[in-house]
Amino acid sequence: MAAIDADEAVSRLEATPADEAELADILDDPYDYDLDETLHIIGVTTVPGGCVITQPWGYAPSMPGIHTRLSRGTISYGLYANPKSGNQGSTTRDGVVEGWDLHPGGAPDVDATPEEVLSSYLFRANAAAYACAWAGLRPTDNAAIVGRPDRWVELPERDYWIH
Repeated sequence: MAAIDADEAVSRLEATPADEAELADILDDPYDYDLDETLHIIGVTTVPGGCVITQPWGYAPSMPGIHTRLSRGTISYGLYANPKSGNQGSTTRDGVVEGWDLHPGGAPDVDATPEEVLSSYLFRANAAAYACAWAGLRPTDNAAIVGRPDRWVELPERDYWIH
């Protein structure tokens, strides 16, 4: 998410701190759980330029309802590193999903803008870097993507597939 920090993201999502005991069990072995049991927990980290939302075991940070809430007045890039079909991306601007089923880090589309073409070559095969660059994020290391987030939060129960 561009231009908002972790505090603002948590506020916009109406999220609450994750239960420490539940989180410890999930982090110990997230694949011991049915995915539906753990989708409500996400990580949030402030980075230069905005914040990164992560979930190492699932796709919650890429759901459109997350991005429509977070992108009010700004932009966001959703990324799901799908182990079955590859990286899937989406773009949202000011609460409206603009692009869906994108392939970050892949070859540029034939109708890509010059900026998208350049990013496609600069970040070839690096979907996370592509997504961060698209949103104007400038993480200083890879901790926001692969490390422990600044905080783990629990999303309120709602349908996040609704735009």
